[in-house]
Amino acid sequence: MSKRPSDADIQRLYYAETAQRYDTMHLKEEQEAHLSLCLLLAAADFLGVRSILDIGSGTGRAIAHVKRARPDLLVKGIEPVQQLRAIGHANGIGADELVDGDALALEFADGAFDLVCEFGALHHIKTPARAVDEMLRVAGKAVLIADVNNFGQGSFLSRAIKQMLDAFGLWPVADFLKTRGRGYLLTEGDGLAYSYSVFNDYARIRAKCRSVHVLNTVDGGVNPYRTASHVTLLGIKK
Repeated sequence: MSKRPSDADIQRLYYAETAQRYDTMHLKEEQEAHLSLCLLLAAADFLGVRSILDIGSGTGRAIAHVKRARPDLLVKGIEPVQQLRAIGHANGIGADELVDGDALALEFADGAFDLVCEFGALHHIKTPARAVDEMLRVAGKAVLIADVNNFGQGSFLSRAIKQMLDAFGLWPVADFLKTRGRGYLLTEGDGLAYSYSVFNDYARIRAKCRSVHVLNTVDGGVNPYRTASHVTLLGIKK
């Protein structure tokens, strides 16, 4: 009997097969990502950041953006999929700037980088809280998370139901049923993705930071948790 492929195996195969189309497949996310990147640069200026680590860099678009805008900063990214790293290297990102790595076990010392960030990577990680813990450990000054908020996705009724289930601690059960026990959805445009909200890790970040700042990066109402499908969170440690 053949062994069932793991979530990680399925995910890496997806990215290996779509690597050449990766950037064009994510063009519709450019506006949301650009706003998040602008916030990253503003935070870097505000906090006097000299070094940045990007988690789950893909082809290194965030690295390239920072290098163009702030060439004086040290910026490095980790990406476990070799085919995506190869595209980044071919586009001019150095082999020492975009490297192999595991977001769940970062091979860097405590506080090694002033700021640690991620753009849409956490909802592809089965245990995102572990990745956030590692980001907080390696960050000396701040973390920036730009990702999805599943509780702000969909129609008003859909959001209300999900938020009610979340309030009563029943969302994991609903998600288990929705995914037929797999715990993830597999789509052409996003590959293997787990149910995730930036707000899942708010308390974890709040506990390690002196201040936390939230911005909806797509249109939303006064409460991003209830109305925004994509959110950027900046946690300032010191």
